[in-house]
Amino acid sequence: MKILIVGTGYVGTTTGLIFCEMGHQVTGLDLDINKINALQAGKLHFYEPGLDTLLIKHVEANNIHFTNQTEAAIRDNDIIFICVGTPQGADGNADLRFVKSVAESIGQYMNQYKVIVTKSTVPVGTAELVTGWIRNTQKTPIPFDVVSNPEFLREGSALTDALNPDRIVIGTTSEKSRKLLRELYQNFSCPIVETNPKASEMIKYAANSFLALKISYINELAKLCDELQINVNDVSKGIGLDHRIGPQFLKAGMGYGGSCFPKDVNALIETAKKNSNPLSILESVVKVNKEQPLYFVKKIKQALGGELQGKTFAVLGLSFKANTDDTRESPSLLLIDRLLEEKANIRVHDPIVQSAMNQFAAVEETVTGADAIVLCTDWDDYKNLNWHSLKPLMKQPYIFDGRNMLNKRIVESAGFNYLGIANH
Repeated sequence: MKILIVGTGYVGTTTGLIFCEMGHQVTGLDLDINKINALQAGKLHFYEPGLDTLLIKHVEANNIHFTNQTEAAIRDNDIIFICVGTPQGADGNADLRFVKSVAESIGQYMNQYKVIVTKSTVPVGTAELVTGWIRNTQKTPIPFDVVSNPEFLREGSALTDALNPDRIVIGTTSEKSRKLLRELYQNFSCPIVETNPKASEMIKYAANSFLALKISYINELAKLCDELQINVNDVSKGIGLDHRIGPQFLKAGMGYGGSCFPKDVNALIETAKKNSNPLSILESVVKVNKEQPLYFVKKIKQALGGELQGKTFAVLGLSFKANTDDTRESPSLLLIDRLLEEKANIRVHDPIVQSAMNQFAAVEETVTGADAIVLCTDWDDYKNLNWHSLKPLMKQPYIFDGRNMLNKRIVESAGFNYLGIANH
C-alpha cells in the first residue's frame, strides 16, 4: 500500500518505519524542512533506541521518503495517517489545531477515495470533527472514511512495542475502511479490537489514565510505608504477583512525566467535566503526582538538617525516564526547580539530554564537591557506577534515590548515607 504519514515526530516516524518493515511504500510529510532533510539523510531528530538503524535501512532501500510538498503527498497516497502533536491547551483540553490543519489540507487536495487514520491521541469525538473539517474544505464531494487507530508506544521501547503490540484498535463505522485496515495489519499476531471511533478514542485515554493511576497509587502508598517503616518495594512485589494486578507501573518514585500521561489524564478529566461526569479518582491521581517530587525534596531537607541553601546537589538524569531524551513534565526538572527555590547549587548529568543548566560530561565531574547525589532517571549507566570511587570526590556522602533503583546494601557498604522512596 501507499501510505502517507503526516507528522514526522516520535509517533509518525516510528509508525512509518514499521509499515516499511511490513512491505509498504511510505511517505513522511512535515512542514519543518530541517526535520525532512535530516530524516532523508538517515538522521533522527530525537532519541529512540534502534530506530536510527531502521531509518537508514529503509531510506537506502527507497521504501520511505520525506517531503514538505503537501498537495502531491496527499494526492499520491491511498491511506493517510495523522500523527501530528496534540499538546495540552491552557484549559487542560487537547489542542487540535494541528489535526484540523491536516484535515483541511486533505479536504483541499484529495483527488480520490482516501482512508484518513487518526494515530494522534485525540479526545472522544475527534473523528467526527475531522470528517466535518474535510467535508467543509472539499471543492467537490469525494468519498472518504475517517478511522481512529490510536498508538500505544512507550518512549524508550517504541520499536519493540510497534513490532510486537499488545493489541491493535480500529475504530470505524465503514466496512470498506475496516477491511483495508485489517489488510494493513494482517501480519500482526496480536488481538485486534474493532469498534467505533468514539470507543477507540476513549480506549487510548482510558489506558494511559489507568497506568498513571497505578503510579500515583503506589507513590501515595509509599508515603504511608515511610511512616510505618515498611519497604514499599516489598509491598509492590507482593501485590504485583497477583495476576489481576500485575507488577507493571507499581514502582515507587518521583511520579510520572513525559508527553503522554500528564496531558492525556488532564484531557480525560476535562472531557468528563464537559459532560457533567467528573472523574474524582483521576483528579486525585494528578494531585498525588504533583506532590510526589515535593515530598522527596522534603525528605532530602530532613536528612540534611532542614537547610538546603548553599548546598550542592549532583542531579543524575534529566529525561522523564530512561532511554529517551524527552524532558517534558520530567519530575527531575520539577525537583531541580524546587531545589533552586531553596537556593541550592545544582550540577547535572544525563547520558543523552543536553541542557543549558550547569551540565557536565562525566558523572565524576558532576559529583565532585557535591553534598549529595540525587538520582532522578533510571538510566542503566547509573545502576553500574563505582560508588567506592565516587565517594572521595564528594563533600558529603549522601545519595537520594528518587527511582529506588540502587541496591541499598551495596551503596551503604561504599560509605554513603542512602535514602530512597520508602526503601527501608
